[in-house]
Amino acid sequence: MRSGTGSSHLDAASEAGRAAALAATAGAGDEPTALVLVYASVRYDLVELLAGVRSVTGSAPVAGFTSCGHFTEESHTEPGTGVVVLVLAGGEYRFGVASAVGMGADPEGVGSALAREAKAAVGPVDGDDYPYAAMLLFTDGLGGDQQAVLSGVYRVCGAAVPVVGGAAADDRLMTRTHVFHDDQVLTDAAVGVWISSQRPLTVSSAHGWIPVSLPLLITRSEGLTVHEIGGRPAGEVFQELASKVGQKTLPDGRDWHSSFALGLLEPDGSHLIRGVFPTSDGTIHTFTPLPAYSAVQVMTADLDRILSVVDPVVEASLPYGDESVLLAFDCLARLDMMGPACADEVAAIAKAAGGTRCFGSYTYGEFARVRGIGGVHNATLTTLAL
Repeated sequence: MRSGTGSSHLDAASEAGRAAALAATAGAGDEPTALVLVYASVRYDLVELLAGVRSVTGSAPVAGFTSCGHFTEESHTEPGTGVVVLVLAGGEYRFGVASAVGMGADPEGVGSALAREAKAAVGPVDGDDYPYAAMLLFTDGLGGDQQAVLSGVYRVCGAAVPVVGGAAADDRLMTRTHVFHDDQVLTDAAVGVWISSQRPLTVSSAHGWIPVSLPLLITRSEGLTVHEIGGRPAGEVFQELASKVGQKTLPDGRDWHSSFALGLLEPDGSHLIRGVFPTSDGTIHTFTPLPAYSAVQVMTADLDRILSVVDPVVEASLPYGDESVLLAFDCLARLDMMGPACADEVAAIAKAAGGTRCFGSYTYGEFARVRGIGGVHNATLTTLAL
């Protein structure tokens, strides 16, 4: 499959979109464009930005979101600065793109609707020629219950179709995030890309965090707020346990709690990482709900640990050795912990990918559903190669 990437830091939105798209299409060659992915800073007039992209890519379907920085195998774009475009020819894949609005009111319904519509948008394919599938999922990162959206997708996809993707970001502003579908800039919405494939597709994910406490029960929670852990104020318990390990001061001066998180215990003993934000009223806020009576552990990580997962995650996504492009979704929490060393991670991803083109973004959450219904992550690196 032919592919190409392009990036731009130009200030004018339409010119930036056009410049990035021109570079991407030049890299993809003369084959018809089957899919365009766009990640961009919220600093742009996003409608104008997409118009600039589509002035080059024409009627080819577009999907994407606002980011908190992004990268290719050649460069890393800091949050708040630019746009990056990936152009894919079809090759041995067929793509269908759809979107649905209403995450806040009916997140599960949004997930089911966009999965059905994205699958239908692929059009007629011979099931014998395209027996496998995967789903790319992009959501409004501040728009609602991410797990409920994924559960809705699962109702349509079932267990056999892996899901990968990310929650949109907004350059750390935590104000408003957006997803893209063709020329539309959407909030309170999700976008799905159904990928019909001639061979199995592998989603890979890992985080490198380790537990530093015994298992604890969430005894009172409401939405994205955890009120009590083990019957005590959640913030008090979290800070008490983290302080026993050592409150870390990050190189750029950010709060020490960025080096700590909660790990939601899975049946197999693994952890889904949940970034947490203690508040002055004794509660903890998260990006993804932690249900009451779920078991968690306080987790920690350092630079060496989070970089150690790069090679195994990337290599697991490249089972055939002839993949054209590696899609990577990397959490803002990892970016904040790495600081200037984020360039080392980008270089490590490119090295592990060998000659495979890399296209990645920093997100407010990552999707990697390969077994069971769950699959929403924080502080995690997730990849899929095509």
